[in-house]
Amino acid sequence: MRSMTDAKDLYEHPYPSPELAAEHPFVPYAPAPVATADAAARGSEFHELMDARRSVRMFSDEPVPKALIEQAILTASTAPSGAHKQPWRFVMTDSAAVKSAIREAAEEEERVNYLDNRMNEEWQEALAPLGTDHHKEFLEVAPWIVVLFEERYEQRADGERRKNYYVKESCGIAAGLFIAALHTMGLATLTHTPSPMAFLSKVLGRPENERPFVLFPIGYPLAGTRVPDISRKPLADVAVHVTDLP
Repeated sequence: MRSMTDAKDLYEHPYPSPELAAEHPFVPYAPAPVATADAAARGSEFHELMDARRSVRMFSDEPVPKALIEQAILTASTAPSGAHKQPWRFVMTDSAAVKSAIREAAEEEERVNYLDNRMNEEWQEALAPLGTDHHKEFLEVAPWIVVLFEERYEQRADGERRKNYYVKESCGIAAGLFIAALHTMGLATLTHTPSPMAFLSKVLGRPENERPFVLFPIGYPLAGTRVPDISRKPLADVAVHVTDLP
């Protein structure tokens, strides 16, 4: 096994360079080592936990402490982002009036999608096994709605605009961590993207530099909730090991 000292010799241009470290702060990164056997067990346990996760459309109205939502947001905010700009805003509400307004607007957009053929036949065919339609009662029943907004650009206090980088990619990673955090705490959610979603900016009073990315109703699943009997693709269908040049 190559020692850490030997491994360093592989880098002709180590990171950070002395010049970079002299100009910007850096700290040591030394996570606790995990034995290979333990790592495999941890990975398997986490996979089993996440493989049990399902999107839920029937929520209980049992209250959910705000602290749990905030904890999930903190976890989501550990996501990597382009140039470490962290271009996301998680806007949460438990207001009955706000949730009602969101439902009304979302159902109107979805009514056009489903009933007025804004979604093409192929799209509706793909959704058929899930049984989704324009009725979105869960938006009022779920104790919380969290909308993840992508920050298209940074608006500084002095009025200056600064570019954000890889905004959609960054928000997508943060959304995944958010879902994982909720599931770990025993909460259920659904990735809801009523298209178009511009109404969310108005209802939630968000500024021009933010754009809705995805909406999450959050709560505990209603007792007796049923979900589609579907499976996930096996490893062979989602992973490719490249061993040589084509």
